[in-house]
Amino acid sequence: MPSDTEPRIDTQQTAQGVQAVLRGEWTAASLTAGKTWRAVTAALGGTTGAAAWDLRGLDALDHLGALTLWNHWGRAWPAQLAVRDDQRALLERVAAYPPAELPARRLSLAQRVDALGLWVMQALGQVRDFVRLMGQLLLDFLRLLGAPHWGPWRDFSGHLYRIGAQALPITALVGFLIGVVLAYLMSQVLRQFGAETFIVNILGLALIRELGPLLAAVLIAGRSGSAITAQIGVMRVTEELDAMRVLGIPAGFRLVLPRALALAIAMPLLAVWTTLASLVGGMLASDLTLGINPGYFYEALPTVVPVANLTLAVAKSVVFGVSIALIGCHYGLRVKPNTESLGQGTTASVVASITAVILIDALFAILFKSVGM
Repeated sequence: MPSDTEPRIDTQQTAQGVQAVLRGEWTAASLTAGKTWRAVTAALGGTTGAAAWDLRGLDALDHLGALTLWNHWGRAWPAQLAVRDDQRALLERVAAYPPAELPARRLSLAQRVDALGLWVMQALGQVRDFVRLMGQLLLDFLRLLGAPHWGPWRDFSGHLYRIGAQALPITALVGFLIGVVLAYLMSQVLRQFGAETFIVNILGLALIRELGPLLAAVLIAGRSGSAITAQIGVMRVTEELDAMRVLGIPAGFRLVLPRALALAIAMPLLAVWTTLASLVGGMLASDLTLGINPGYFYEALPTVVPVANLTLAVAKSVVFGVSIALIGCHYGLRVKPNTESLGQGTTASVVASITAVILIDALFAILFKSVGM
């Protein structure tokens, strides 16, 4: 037997048609108790053709009960509705709310063109801001050369330690493992043709010229590029950037310049460090798989790989470092004063930095394809 407070619907036939009379308590506690919600949903399905509704017999009605009825009515008032004044006020408040889910609407051609134009304008705005940031960095660097005693050297040394020294373990580990993997893969192919000694040529050229700098740049883009964006973004959220502008402190000279200088110096060193770790891993794997001892590797490497490859790797590592710093600062300065924008900016910074590193590496490979060959 249902209790008096259990929500239920009684139907009765009248001269005007079927009338639905609600009983019990239509509240959140009653509707969600046990299997009541399923029974109420089934009962409402049987009142689709009801011409009149009577809510005056309800013991209680809260927001959930009113919302359930309003949605069942198709968000429109029934033709005949008998309610008390307090129930009508509650139903009117629920009716004033917008629907939870708006139906998807198809965009017209003009709206699509407008959305495309808006996206293009936003992309051009980002390019404009990035070019402006590069120009400001150049002016700040010239200012530093003119008055080096006013330079942000304390910030520079701190960033150099965090970006360079603290990244040595992870770059060495990844470089060592990449060298081992490459040596094992190459040994399987070279052994088939009796060309085991050429593993020195393959590993030396691939690691020194390409993979060493590229691995280091990708790791730093994910590790330090995101940190740069997060640091500057937090300053935006906490209104430190606004305070710097009010005090007349140039953000480019105090924030962008020391980070760019630190990455320009740390990136080549990390590239050489990663390359050395990769070569060590390749030498050990070559000794285990092909019997080529590290002594032969050490003697043959300078002969088969010209020094110009190392010079090219160091040069493009400087470009990698400056690019990562500029992209990280660019997205950090564009962060809006809310945490959601901070997360989006950090993610975009990492993706853009890694993409820029790969594009720059491809550009160097095309422009300097005859160097060191």
